[in-house]
Amino acid sequence: MTKFLPILFVVLYAFLMMRFSVWRTRKMLDAQSQPLTDPSITRLADRMAAAMGIPEIKVRVFEVEPVNGLAAPDGRIFLTRGFLNRKAQGEVTAEELASVIAHEMGHVAQGHMRRRMIDFTGQNAVFVMLSALLSRFLPFIGVWIANLISTALMARLSRRDEFEADAWATALLIKAGIGTGPQKSLFRKLDALTRNRAEGIPAWLLSHPHVEERIAAIEANEARWGRPGQVS
Repeated sequence: MTKFLPILFVVLYAFLMMRFSVWRTRKMLDAQSQPLTDPSITRLADRMAAAMGIPEIKVRVFEVEPVNGLAAPDGRIFLTRGFLNRKAQGEVTAEELASVIAHEMGHVAQGHMRRRMIDFTGQNAVFVMLSALLSRFLPFIGVWIANLISTALMARLSRRDEFEADAWATALLIKAGIGTGPQKSLFRKLDALTRNRAEGIPAWLLSHPHVEERIAAIEANEARWGRPGQVS
């Protein structure tokens, strides 16, 4: 039993660090955000809420410049100020930002935030076990290999979540009468908007799928579900 204590300690430590990270993220978002008031976007959010049969979708603006959307661990949806600035400059449309909201709603609806917390704890346990094993046979580089494997595993799980959130968003956008055009057009702009952050990174280490893969998956769902408005 005692030989498992280091692993149990690491799992407990990872869990506590994850809980602390959630608490710190919530405080930061509370301090650096405000309700979204852009009527062109809130009107679209109201249409999506009606399609879901809920009173409203509460969206807040996270006052940072990087272009991003996010779902907080407590389920709140955020668009960054950087995204809204791009809209003001005519680089993205309200409909494209609505597709971001739909995507983040997909993460919330499918429990991805809770899953990521569990995955984070598991990643640390995998790293410790692999480090201990590989270091016995591959001194000096065993820890590096263990980190590479655990990082690749987490990237694969994250890509799965992104595809699931994309599919959920596609269904919602069709049901709300917005369609998938904005979802696909935004993906085509992402490289420029994010300044090619993924350039040079091996595909198996990327936490998000390539744009072409995401668009192909959306179009496959469209073909399977039929014309807009027929998603049940």
